[in-house]
Amino acid sequence: MTAKRTGGRILVDNLVAQGCDRIFHVPGESFLAVLDALHDTPQIDVVTCRQEGGVGFMACADGAMTQRPGVAFVTRGPGATNASIGVHVAMQDSQPMLLFIGDVDRGMRDREGFQEVDFPAMFAPLAKWATRIEDARRIPEYVARAWAVATSGRPGPVVIALPEDMLRDEVEAIDRPELAPPLQAPDPYDLDQIFALLAQAKRPVAIIGGAGWDAEAGEDFVRFAERIALPVAGAFRRQDAIPNASSVWAGNLGYGPNPKLVQRIKDADLLLVIGARLGEATTDGYALITPDHPGQTLIHVHPDPNELNRTYLADLPICARPFEFAVALAAEEPELPRFDAEAAHAEWVEWSTPKPREGVALDLGQCVAAMRATMPADTIICNGAGNFSSWWHRYWPYAAQPSQLAPTAGAMGYGVPAAVAAALRFPDRAVVALAGDGDFMMNGQELATAVQHDADLIVLVIDNSTYGTIRMHQEREYPARLSGTTLRNPDFAALARAYGGWAETVETTAEFAPALDRALAQTGLRLLHLKTDIEFITPGLTVSGLRGK
Repeated sequence: MTAKRTGGRILVDNLVAQGCDRIFHVPGESFLAVLDALHDTPQIDVVTCRQEGGVGFMACADGAMTQRPGVAFVTRGPGATNASIGVHVAMQDSQPMLLFIGDVDRGMRDREGFQEVDFPAMFAPLAKWATRIEDARRIPEYVARAWAVATSGRPGPVVIALPEDMLRDEVEAIDRPELAPPLQAPDPYDLDQIFALLAQAKRPVAIIGGAGWDAEAGEDFVRFAERIALPVAGAFRRQDAIPNASSVWAGNLGYGPNPKLVQRIKDADLLLVIGARLGEATTDGYALITPDHPGQTLIHVHPDPNELNRTYLADLPICARPFEFAVALAAEEPELPRFDAEAAHAEWVEWSTPKPREGVALDLGQCVAAMRATMPADTIICNGAGNFSSWWHRYWPYAAQPSQLAPTAGAMGYGVPAAVAAALRFPDRAVVALAGDGDFMMNGQELATAVQHDADLIVLVIDNSTYGTIRMHQEREYPARLSGTTLRNPDFAALARAYGGWAETVETTAEFAPALDRALAQTGLRLLHLKTDIEFITPGLTVSGLRGK
């Protein structure tokens, strides 16, 4: 027999058993029994946030960094709806996450009680699995299953509703030990087919990064790709899949890619896609690579069989985790031709080298150049959505995973919470949050979380007083007819100082490098408020140029 424990205690004990060492939350009365159990659980670091959107983003980012579920707790109703953005991002980004929601008492359900929502119904379209625990005795079963679902196949979020009275129940339960992930290795026959197809190819390209990809997969895959000089491109916002310094790195797909890489993809006769879903952003609206890809052979490697042949016709579908697949590739030394990765890499080096831009007071390309000259290669770059990010997507050379935290779902407000999670997970590495002015105001209050938890990070707020991406589309469709995209902003440097951080304002290119040096000499929260001109709306576009077209 086991001793009786509250449901809250059983839940925390089983999170510890599965390897959870940190949770992100905004407290709520609906899960006080969990908070009480955490009081006596030093194995779990409890990060108290300021809004549930920040909670969801931090948990999503933590899962991306550790390949274990990032764990979030929020209360019912408003808390859960606020946190739903993190669930959506975790799903589209294929990142493991657990969201626990304190729910109404079981006896109050279906009366539209205070803040009541049918959470399994609400989250079913957003998550891999959405459920509710009715019996505290089954908590170990549910936690172990949720952990497995979140990390297996295509990783993603699991949402679990926790009735408040269930968490207070005192019952006997048998804890479940930590789960071992199942191996997903490719069949030797699949490898033989890959090598045969590569032997026949003239212009192959690999596209990597996505579900289950980690630094170890990158290490093994680089060994194989460098052996045959296979050009390697990153899927959208998967630029840290391998170190960009590798001789086979050809650049990234997504928004604003190198035109020479785009042409290389169009000309490819074989595409080896590992981990990526080939989503809308990576494929430029399913046009750069069409679902039927005539004239191209598609080898699609993905850990979830439901993704294979879902959108894209795969000539050779292989259900395997990227790690086991990369290990198997690296272990073989078949007779294959050498391809032209060196030329592809040289094209990327040219494209990613910032060149001074005429007529701009604060040149973001030169800001990135200053960061490249000053900051460590393994700096973790975190950003949400907006045109501001395109300078770093183009010009920053990413190190091995994890060094890029950016939502493929294109959610605004992700950068600051992700940077807080990164600073706590890797306290010895440099962490930079990039945020546009509109983007920053979505979750900028998490600067308070950074200060409270002694997170060491730099925040760059790129302020052009506009929702820049929408303004760009607006100028394309309705030139010079501004409506609803202009912003009036606070003094972001003063705001950061109010939170307890160090901050400066930068208005010219010449001011940036010295300000960055001063920021690097500090510790804790540091913010640079970069005031930019909306005229220079991306690294290659201007507002006047858009109007001229």
